[in-house]
Amino acid sequence: MEQRYFIELAFKGTAYNGWQVQPNGLGVQQVIEEALALLIKDRVRITGAGRTDTGVHASYFAAHFTARSELTDQPGEIVRKLNHMLPGDIAIYSIFPVRPGDHSRFSALSRTYKYYLSLRKNPFKQDLAYYLDARPDIELMNAVADELLKYNDFGSFCRTGTNVTNHLCRIQQAKWEENDQLLVFTIKANRFLRNMVRAIVGTIIDAGYGKIRVEGFRQIIEARNRSRAGTSAPAQGLFLTDIEYPPELMAQKPGNQTIIRL
Repeated sequence: MEQRYFIELAFKGTAYNGWQVQPNGLGVQQVIEEALALLIKDRVRITGAGRTDTGVHASYFAAHFTARSELTDQPGEIVRKLNHMLPGDIAIYSIFPVRPGDHSRFSALSRTYKYYLSLRKNPFKQDLAYYLDARPDIELMNAVADELLKYNDFGSFCRTGTNVTNHLCRIQQAKWEENDQLLVFTIKANRFLRNMVRAIVGTIIDAGYGKIRVEGFRQIIEARNRSRAGTSAPAQGLFLTDIEYPPELMAQKPGNQTIIRL
């Protein structure tokens, strides 16, 4: 009898062409699917909570797969074995059985991303933050970010050529904070468009350098035209850090396993 399983995981995206299986590059999904197939002696297709661009990281990610029958090993033992098989830049936190209709993408209530800007050149952060050699105005950046909460159509920040039916998103949080030579942008919404966070960050950086004022940022949003916004910020500073699911879905997870979220 078929059984659906949820996976909670994290990955450093530097070496990968995003989450998705790619025809001309290595995706995180492919690496996990190949390891899982060896372990359970069956090929399964893993569905992720969404796509990530090349070089983007996830300190928290979720996926699901449906096995032809219940796994013979306990989920905790499968986690241990998978982590032994997988490279060091992918970590499995938990695997647990869920209901047939539970879906890692469509059951999600919200997602949270963080973008890291480094104000000091740091060789140990070059894959994990975008270095700025001049300090931007964080107060102006926050004034601009506040405008995001007043709109729901973000066509100006969506990659062109995507097959989305609308550009509607409900942004619940958008804020910059400074922490130990890092500027950290946290943004939470019910959904995100392709390349949306990086396009927003790149545009807000322009505002931080005085190239765009608050009124100009409003005009960019209202134009609903990607060419009006700024250049997308580089991938290495972007992390998916949280995905919120209904309590009844997560209640199926056994035990109290601690997950490190950046």
